[in-house]
This record gives sequence, C-alpha cells and structure tokens, in this order.
Amino acid sequence: MKKTVSLAVGVLWLFGCGVLPVSAQQSYSACIDAIVPQAAKAGLPADMVRRTLKGVEPDMSILELMDAQPEFKTPIWDYLASLADDERVDDGKAMLKKWGKVFQGVEKRFTVSRFVVAAVWGVESDFGDSMGTRQLIQSLATTSCYGRRRDYFRKELIAALTIVHNGDMASDEMYGSWAGAFGHTQFMPSTFQRLAVDMDGDGRRDIMNSVPDALGSTANFLRKAGWNNALPWGYEVRITPSFNPALAGRKAKRPLHEWRAMGVTHIDGSALKGDYSAAVLLPAGKGGPAFLVTKNFDALYSYNAAESYALAIGVLSDRLQGKPGIRAPWPTDDPPLSRAQRRELQRLLTFRGYDVGEIDGKIGAKTRAAIKEIERQLGMPQRGRAGGKVLDALR
Repeated sequence: MKKTVSLAVGVLWLFGCGVLPVSAQQSYSACIDAIVPQAAKAGLPADMVRRTLKGVEPDMSILELMDAQPEFKTPIWDYLASLADDERVDDGKAMLKKWGKVFQGVEKRFTVSRFVVAAVWGVESDFGDSMGTRQLIQSLATTSCYGRRRDYFRKELIAALTIVHNGDMASDEMYGSWAGAFGHTQFMPSTFQRLAVDMDGDGRRDIMNSVPDALGSTANFLRKAGWNNALPWGYEVRITPSFNPALAGRKAKRPLHEWRAMGVTHIDGSALKGDYSAAVLLPAGKGGPAFLVTKNFDALYSYNAAESYALAIGVLSDRLQGKPGIRAPWPTDDPPLSRAQRRELQRLLTFRGYDVGEIDGKIGAKTRAAIKEIERQLGMPQRGRAGGKVLDALR
C-alpha cells in the first residue's frame, strides 16, 4: 500500500524545517485576503486589518497541538492536587492581600465572591505567571486558515482585530494559548468583546496588563453566568452506603429536603440546612468524595465546560477562605502529588540521568517517559503517572 502524508502534516514538517511551501504560502495569503472583507462587514477598516495582519506568518506547530490525541488522562485527584495545592493557596492569599482594594471593589460592583474570582485567576494563569507565550493574532490567523473549526477561529480573529481597532490593546501586547485564550483569566476574544470591563478607569479594557480589568471582567462573566452570592458553589457531603449513584449528576438537582430524606449530610455528619436546589456530584464514583453543588457550580462550569475545572475553582476558593480542602479519601492507593512534589520528582529523575526538560512541576512527555522506565524497573504498570509510589521509590 502506498504511504500518504496529509497536507497539514507535510506543511508542518516543512515549516518546522524553516520552509513553507509556495502552494501553502499562496493558500495562506488567499485565506488572509478573504478575511479582510469579512472583517469589513464587522465594521473594521480594511487598511487597519491589512496593516495588522501584514507580516504575520502562520505558526504551523499549532496544527500538531490541535490534532494531537491525548496520551495521558489525568485522574481527578491528580488534577485537583496541582490546581488547589498549598503553593497556590499561599500565592492566592498573598494576591488577595496585595489587590485587596480591587477585590473589594469587584465584589461590591458585581456581587461575586472575591475568593471565587481569585480562584479563577489562580487556576487560569497562576495569578499572571502563566498567561501563555503565543502571539494571539498569529495563533488565530493560523487556526483561521488551517485545521478544523476555521469558521469559529475566523470569528475569534475578527474579534481580536476589533480589540486592536478599539484601542483596548495593541496586537503585539496580546499573548495567550494556541487556541486564542489570553490574559490573566484567559478570555477568548469574543468573550472579551461581550464581557470585559474597564475596572481601573483608564478608558481601556486590558486583561493583559491590568489586573483590575481582568478581575472585574471575570466577575462580570460569572455574574452573567448566573452566580448568586447568597448561595455556596457547593460543599463536600457524606452519602449513605445505599445511595443510588444514578441520582447523581450536575443537572440532577433536587430541593435539599429530598437529599436530607435520602440520608445525605455535610461531611462532618451535620444536617443539610436550607432548601435551595442542588445536585450530588460524584467525580470519582461512589467510592470517592461526594459534593452537593448549586447553580453557582454551573456558573463556574460555564467558564471552561468541565466539571473537574469547576470543582477545582470551588475547592481553591474555599481554601483561600481558610476552609479545609477535600476531606474524604480518593479511591487510590497511590496519592497525588502537589506541584512542589512534582518538581522534587523531576529533580530526582534528573539526578538519575533522565531528561525531563525544565524542572517546573508540569508533567510532560519527557517526564512521563522517565516515570514509565522507573515503573518498569519496579515491576509496576507502566502508566507514566507522577504519583506517590514513584516518588517514594526515587527518594
């Protein structure tokens, strides 16, 4: 059978070698030319669009990220261990103190808990330390012309160009992820257009360089998503051994008196109070921690459309208030690692001669490959997971 190489992969390989084929360059140029009249329909001057896009070359490495199949599924306990660890809690408390007046103003204006807004900031960009390094216009120009969902990314590119045209931010100031999320709290350009606010009063909406604008915009998002400050996002509960897991699920809300009748209590065994609607969430099945979540959890979910994400925001916001983290054990005998422990793991692997790249606590392909080798030597299943067993063995 004759082997074939897709155009996208071929273009990616050639671009990685510093060469963009003439046909691909012509295709890209034609794509950009077609965007100009579309942007004009959105009210953008053609000369401004051409000037902003002039010299912007496609970043073909994005296609690899877009098409890559996930090789490592993160268990919920690992996900939460890194996003709501002691380090992030300490950093968050410091930020709440540093930006106290801003948080106070945001909470008063939008009636959204400062601790929840701070938690979103911490999870999305580690309080501004990890906002992304890809030039936003370049990323969106690439995804507008190559790969899947081109129409979607073209609308986001036009929204980004509108931000530039309105004078909120310059194109060379906007950096983020390959998919186009940017700023302290990682808005997509179209989300920025709808919900970003000028919190610092300088006449511009700038979520890259203005912490007040980013925090105010995030609070505005959550308010529009239905956040109600009179309700908790949720809390950990205890279910009975006979609880039917089929009744669980974010959308399966019931009045609290019905959950009380089924024997659901707070994690400390005290009775549920109030009678608002809530749902039981079992993120690791019946054998793991259980949570009762309200419509505020749905508001958090709308930010990133993942229950694990919303749970991370909720748990981190609680810890920022001094509340305990998750108390029930996860159904694993291999405990998850904090970011500090992951960095220790990487240092130990490096000391033993493994190439794990930068020691940053992020478990990438190199670190997973090294872990698999250690697991092989120990006679463990080779999963490449950074867990307590591997760390203890290396120690």
